[in-house]
Amino acid sequence: MATVTFEGLEVLYSRQQIAERVAEMGAQITRDLNGEKLVMVGVLKGAAFFLVDLSRAIQADATFDFVATSSYGSGLRSSGAVKLIKDLDQPIEGKNVLVVEDILDTGLTLSYLRKFFLQQRPKSLRIATLLDKPSRRIEKIEADYVGFSIPNLFVIGYGMDYGERYRNLPDICILGPGHPE
Repeated sequence: MATVTFEGLEVLYSRQQIAERVAEMGAQITRDLNGEKLVMVGVLKGAAFFLVDLSRAIQADATFDFVATSSYGSGLRSSGAVKLIKDLDQPIEGKNVLVVEDILDTGLTLSYLRKFFLQQRPKSLRIATLLDKPSRRIEKIEADYVGFSIPNLFVIGYGMDYGERYRNLPDICILGPGHPE
């Protein structure tokens, strides 16, 4: 099987490390659900890969929904303002909801979404993030389930992008100075 790679990128987490950690997270979420149904809400586009893999690791009656927000644009820095681009398709009132995000960075997006979802009165609301970057936190928010805690690095791959590129990398890589354009 061919591997998608780009010269000059350093692998932070391999696809094997990701798969193992996602399986562990899925087992924990399954235990916490205790047989109850779940609505998994993926934050597009970055969380798509993580949502799919995590859903296969959760042993529960689960459905999917998606939201899309914007705060980055096409650059390396967040604009600071979060806006909802795509809302949920189904109501979540009275349901167990798991928000699935690729990376918890400044906390702006997840704080916005948590407030937005809590207004809809779900039975429970939890957050799963593949990556947590606490050094950049602006809003006080923590995820219930964290794959990996990382330092202040700009990462790509496994759904995460730079200017819509590199999402298809199977590993999580560091995009450093002198990145390939």
